Amino acid sequence: MRINRVDSNFEREPLLAPFGFKGGYLSELWQTVSFMESATGRTATGLGTQSTLWSDASVFTGNSESTGNSIMYLMTSYALKAALDIEWDTPMDLLDQLWPVTHEYGKRITGKADLRATFALNALVPVDNAAWLLYCRENGITSFDEMVPATIRPALSNRQELLAGIPLMSYGVSLEGIASAVDSGYFFLKIKMGSDPEKDGDLDKMLAWDKQRLTSIHEIVRDREIPYTENGHIPYYLDANGRYDSKDRLMRLLDHADKIGALERIMIMEEPFPEEYKVSVRDVPVRIAADESMHSDADALERIELGYGAVALKPIAKTMSMSFKIARIAHDADVPCFCADLTVNPVLVDWNKNVAARLSPLPTMKIGVLESNGHQNYRNWEAMKGYHPCAGASWTNVKSGLFKLDNDFYATSGGIFVESTHYRGLVK
Repeated sequence: MRINRVDSNFEREPLLAPFGFKGGYLSELWQTVSFMESATGRTATGLGTQSTLWSDASVFTGNSESTGNSIMYLMTSYALKAALDIEWDTPMDLLDQLWPVTHEYGKRITGKADLRATFALNALVPVDNAAWLLYCRENGITSFDEMVPATIRPALSNRQELLAGIPLMSYGVSLEGIASAVDSGYFFLKIKMGSDPEKDGDLDKMLAWDKQRLTSIHEIVRDREIPYTENGHIPYYLDANGRYDSKDRLMRLLDHADKIGALERIMIMEEPFPEEYKVSVRDVPVRIAADESMHSDADALERIELGYGAVALKPIAKTMSMSFKIARIAHDADVPCFCADLTVNPVLVDWNKNVAARLSPLPTMKIGVLESNGHQNYRNWEAMKGYHPCAGASWTNVKSGLFKLDNDFYATSGGIFVESTHYRGLVK
């Protein structure tokens, strides 16, 4: 295939309040749009949500928020133009060629030789999504199941009827807000660890804050009973985003969790360590999950060999193409996967949901899971829901903590093959 014409644009979406993780705070997220037209005249529009703080915190802290977003958007635009000179068979082939050149371009414009590879992948999400849709239109593919390459299908062979909607409890979410979320039906809590409470980088203060945060949350929900886990308890999903400098410091947190009776509730501990801290975690008493340290399928294999017991798939942050490759590696190693959010828009939630719906449940879970926290963080979430081509469909909303996936969801593939009038209107 060849691409004859491209275009791109972005839309700034403000957040309800500063959104804290990795010791920093976001105030807005840019929604990016990539347009492609093939040599046959067929067109496709792909969406992305940028997160400079998540993908490379040093770019976020070293620039203004708008500058960091502008850098990533320039990389998206660069990749689109580079795609004009490439002949490709599948979107995975196209990504293999675009990722290294886009990463190198990012290094040049940031002046960072160590720019994290995930920063380039985040920039490539709308390009990759547009490529998948264009590929499907060129080949008469009309469903997600057909879109999944044959070699990847064993990893995505399930068809979940229920997904636990996972809300995000970031630093700024009050204990009252957490209790309210549980009262409304949410029962799988993603809790941000690694706060910098006094903004001085003191890791001892961070650990003390994390211990108290976990204690306070556990006291609120420890006696709640649910039917979706084998032990009947609400599971905790702790995400430290690489803030723990050593296994010793992590074990001090987990020893505290054990003392307060919360250790067995921790289903996942995601990315406790910085990417460069490569140590076996086979002796850690909770399931450690890889996320942003895992840029590629090769990284996934390395983390699995270190004893990581779960993999966070992020088609909406690392591209669908790379997520397919990572899912295959994890499946072959019998390591469970789950889909995490990037606080994406409602259309991208369903790109993620298509993958989550086809994964096996996490160990001790009776149903699948999907993190989605946009409703907690976007100021204009209700308006954004209206941009979804299947706006109002029952499976787009969480009810009593659950996404209920009926035949219509699978028949329409979550609406991803239908263009959003709003986002299509942002490009020529």
